[in-house]
Amino acid sequence: MAQKSVLITGCSSGIGYDAAQTLKARGWRVFAACRKAEDCARLRDEGFEAPRLDYEDTASIAQTVDEVLQATGGTLDAVYNNGAYGIPGLVEDLPTDALRTILEANLIGYHDLTRRLIPVMRAQGHGRIVNCSSVMGYTAYPWRGAYVATKYALEGLTDTLRLELHGEPIHVVLIEPGLITTKFGENGRLQFDKWIDWRASAHADRYESDLMRKWRGKNPHGALEVPASHVTAKLIHALESPRPHPRYKVTRLAHVAKLLTRLLPTRATDWVIRRAS
Repeated sequence: MAQKSVLITGCSSGIGYDAAQTLKARGWRVFAACRKAEDCARLRDEGFEAPRLDYEDTASIAQTVDEVLQATGGTLDAVYNNGAYGIPGLVEDLPTDALRTILEANLIGYHDLTRRLIPVMRAQGHGRIVNCSSVMGYTAYPWRGAYVATKYALEGLTDTLRLELHGEPIHVVLIEPGLITTKFGENGRLQFDKWIDWRASAHADRYESDLMRKWRGKNPHGALEVPASHVTAKLIHALESPRPHPRYKVTRLAHVAKLLTRLLPTRATDWVIRRAS
């Protein structure tokens, strides 16, 4: 059988890096894309084909697709849209330009890349489109409005695409992780420093007593985190099963959060989330 190929984004660390390593070990031809050129160079040193892809840079998306298709002779079995980041902060303190930017990175870039690959998959007669969402794709959390907005939108866009491609040999899948041990929090702090003027906020005291206090101390939700390999295990099923699930939840938190939204009234769900956040 011919070697299967997959393009994975956000491979510099965390979920994407673990997925790239594991799938390569399973015999996949992995194109491990990163946003930064230096991360791509590091992955090439590790033996990966690593194009530079920044979801906020349309030209880099087009170039990556061209590079991958040239390398494979015009085919690609799967794409795993994974790269994303958060901007912690209250919704009213989130600059509109920040929201535009994160939507480009976490949603519009996914859409751009996927649209370029659907005709390829249709022409070859098969394909897998896997989008990495989050527990925050169906549950809102304080301080996470920007990220929640992108993931809620991604869920809707992905569900619609799945419906529209029904009957075609292209599977569309969502992976919905809970808390995973990655650099997501560290990267989010950099975005916070870039965009959020918390000292000028009407809720500066809340930033100091809540968000900043948690950052200065031990992660209160650390016990709920699981390694990125848990996500990769679901990804393997999504890519290799003859009949993949439309959704894969990862971690107990993801399952419990979904159960809460199904069983409890909205106000009760809000109360639980506020207490747990």
